[in-house]
Amino acid sequence: MAQKDLTQGPVWRALARVSAPMSFGILAVLSVGLADAYFLGQLGEAPLAAIGFVYPVTTAITSLSIGLSAGANAAVSQTIGEGADDDDAARLALHALGLGLCLAILVALAFWVLAGTIFGLMGASDAALTEAKSYAPFWALSFPFLVLMMVTNAAFRAHGDGATSAAIMVLAAVINIALNPLMIFTFDLGTQGAAIATAIGRAFGAVAAIGYAYHTGVLTRCPNKLSGLLGSVKQVLTVGVPAAFSNAINPAGMSLVTAAVATLGDAAVAGFGAATRVQSVALVPLFALSSGIGPVVGQNWGADKKDRARAGMRDAWIFCGGYGIVLAVLLTAFADPLAGVFIESEDARTYASQYLSIVGWSLFGYGILVTANAAMNARSKAGYSVGLSLARIFAVYVPMAWAGLMLFGYPGILGAAVLANLFAVGGAFWCARRTGLNPVHTQSG
Repeated sequence: MAQKDLTQGPVWRALARVSAPMSFGILAVLSVGLADAYFLGQLGEAPLAAIGFVYPVTTAITSLSIGLSAGANAAVSQTIGEGADDDDAARLALHALGLGLCLAILVALAFWVLAGTIFGLMGASDAALTEAKSYAPFWALSFPFLVLMMVTNAAFRAHGDGATSAAIMVLAAVINIALNPLMIFTFDLGTQGAAIATAIGRAFGAVAAIGYAYHTGVLTRCPNKLSGLLGSVKQVLTVGVPAAFSNAINPAGMSLVTAAVATLGDAAVAGFGAATRVQSVALVPLFALSSGIGPVVGQNWGADKKDRARAGMRDAWIFCGGYGIVLAVLLTAFADPLAGVFIESEDARTYASQYLSIVGWSLFGYGILVTANAAMNARSKAGYSVGLSLARIFAVYVPMAWAGLMLFGYPGILGAAVLANLFAVGGAFWCARRTGLNPVHTQSG
């Protein structure tokens, strides 16, 4: 493959080369959740509330694919930066793919069996629980395809190719969204139909990703495919396991926060869930930036150009701050119309609007968190990203949300989200200094 060298030229250009196309891919993927909320919201409050319970759990499980892709990206991008043979990078990617498939099948089976128990413990009402349980089996079926697609896409990005990765994500999302109304309404499958559409879209995406990876040489049919397998697995898991855990922490914490919201009723859960989906779409440029910072840090660290890695962190955080201010103003100004797009219930809309207009002012901090974690993962320092995410969720967000609920009701939960995001800013700066990625010090030495 004609890989793109991210160790030369302006750092901001290297970041943009990977991040800009990824904005479209991530937006497409997140649009699937919004489409689910939109279509299922037309069926009534119970299906929409069910998605409010399903979303944080499936997002936590999806963290396995994010972790494995982070491990693959770190291993492959550093190998490329070190100037190793192309076959070595391709073999690493192939080993990561096989590892991901094996783990994904095990996790999908576990979710299939335990889904009803998990949603019940989160406080789902009988109606919402029934809808959520109908969604789980086909979502579990889709998960191995998701892992295959994401790990392959990480290999593309490690080569500096964000466009191919984004195109595959868009393909899977377009198929999913196009099938949603057909499955939900035409075939009258309701909540289950949304999960079936997801499974079909992800299957197409996985096949397209792997096929094109072989065509371009990102994956190869080279001899001795198993050569260095144990070393590859160790290299991928060294970053992948803590990265998966780090990414799972936020949605796992969101499950506990959703349980607090559930004490206020299904309308609160529906509004809270819809607002977090709008938030996810609003954060697309920052998620894309986190996808771009990994290959930039990985290639430059592998090439012993540490100053460029630190400069990448600096540029990323400057963008987070500027974009965060613009985003806060827009979410506050248009909170009610945005909530109304996805929610018909007046009560649920009020909850969503409150979330967007209050929490929106702290989202720059979440952007700093995700870019810092991605950079530390690419630096093979995933333990720091785990610690930072753990502290944000379990030392700040969850306990403060429950305390805020008891003292102030729903606004107390929103205040906890703001405090958690502000805490992430200070924690990210501390971790950056500890891992050699301090954005203030951009001189080698």
